[in-house]
This record gives sequence, structure tokens and C-alpha cells, in this order.
Amino acid sequence: MIRRKRIWLIGAGSGIGKSLALKLAAAGNQVAISGRNVVGLDAVALEAASSGGAGKLFPVACDVTDDQQMASVLSSVETALGGLDMLIYCAGRCEYIDNADMKTDLFRRVYEVNVFGMVNAIQGALPLLKRSGNAPQIVGVASMSAVVGLPRAEAYGSSKAAAIYMLDALRLDLTDQKIDVTVVNPGFVETPMTDSNDFPMPFLMQGDQAADCIIAGVSKRKRTVNFPFKLWFSLKLAALFPSLWYRVIGPRLARNESST
Repeated sequence: MIRRKRIWLIGAGSGIGKSLALKLAAAGNQVAISGRNVVGLDAVALEAASSGGAGKLFPVACDVTDDQQMASVLSSVETALGGLDMLIYCAGRCEYIDNADMKTDLFRRVYEVNVFGMVNAIQGALPLLKRSGNAPQIVGVASMSAVVGLPRAEAYGSSKAAAIYMLDALRLDLTDQKIDVTVVNPGFVETPMTDSNDFPMPFLMQGDQAADCIIAGVSKRKRTVNFPFKLWFSLKLAALFPSLWYRVIGPRLARNESST
């Protein structure tokens, strides 16, 4: 369990982030919760307060794609928490591509949140984390979509693969500063982002279940947290046999122009 930490949680207004925020507050942590939806953040903070948990949530609105705003929002986080022990980046954007219609603006929107937004958050949080005396940690939520190529996920999957590589490399460069980095790779989780998915989502999980998996893995300071296991195992197996996946199984999942 994660306890007595000062945490900045980005993407806390709904979905996995909301579940994480409520559970972290209930466990006695002080959490600055961020996102673009101020009303949503206030509602999450009110829900945590009404539950009577030992911790507290502090809404700090921000847009991760706004470089200037992200550079200045850390003062609000530091004021609210008095320091920082953990950054959890849970913000994400997903847009699918139909009929291999590769649009630069679509890729840019996805990468702005999933990659550059994460860079903005880490860049801002690092000075505070370096001053933490309470086992500092960076947690980045990526996705199992990066394990193998998936139909229509050219933008989303590649952005998550980029995030995973960045976090893995960052882990090496922060070793001597005693800052751990954990990569979280969820499968399908019932959130507002997945509500619009019009395809089968195997092993679909609830937000509270996902939050429990993340907290369990992060508290053990794991390098990677992958869930659900059945989906992770299936995709890793597909990656071990790329010819079978890309020539036989994967194409059967793809949509052709006549089916869209």
C-alpha cells in the first residue's frame, strides 16, 4: 500500500485516475490532482472528503499540452503539498485510424498528450522529486497496445511505445539519484476513453480493479506493472511469433474499407 506520500496525479478527473485518487486519499496520502476539467477535479476532491479518508485531494487544474502552463503549475503543487514524493502520469488520449488514413494532425493530438505531456510533467516534477527524502518515484501509465502492432492503433500504440522507451531510458539516468521509475501497462479498462470503442475488448476491467493493480505494483516499486495477466500473456505470445501474428491472426482483426 502507498501511504504518507505527497503525490501529483495527472489525469485524475475520471477513469483510472479518479479511482487512483480516491484510493490514495483513503490510504492517508496528500494528493494534488490535475486535469483540464476543473469541475470534475472538484467533484473528485469532494467525494474523497465526504468519505472521511485520512488523506486529502488538492485540485490543481492544468493542460499537459500547454508547455508554459506546465512549467508554472508546479508552484501550486508545491504550495499544496509542501514537496513531492511521487508523480503519477495517468493522462491519455486515444484516436483510431480508419483505412490507413494517416493524418499528421491526428498523430500530433495523440502524441501531445501521451508523450509530450508526460515530458512536461516529468520536467516540472523532477526538481521537487530530487529534494524528496521519502523514496521518490515516477509512475507513467502506458498501455499493452505497445506490445504488438494492432489494427487502427498506429497513433495510440506508437505513442505508448514511445512513452515506455522514454521511461525505461529515464530509469537508467536517474539510478544514481535514487528515483525509481515504474511503467504501468493496462489492458482494456472501462473508462470514458474506452466507452466509445466499437470493437470487442477482451478481459475488460473496472477502474477500481485497475487502480488496485497499479497501487500494488507501484508500492513494490516494480519496473513494470502489466494487467490483466491473461491479456498480457496473449500479446507477449503473439510478439514471440511475429509471422503468425502479422500474416495470419492480426489481419483478421483489421477492418477493410467495405466494413467501415
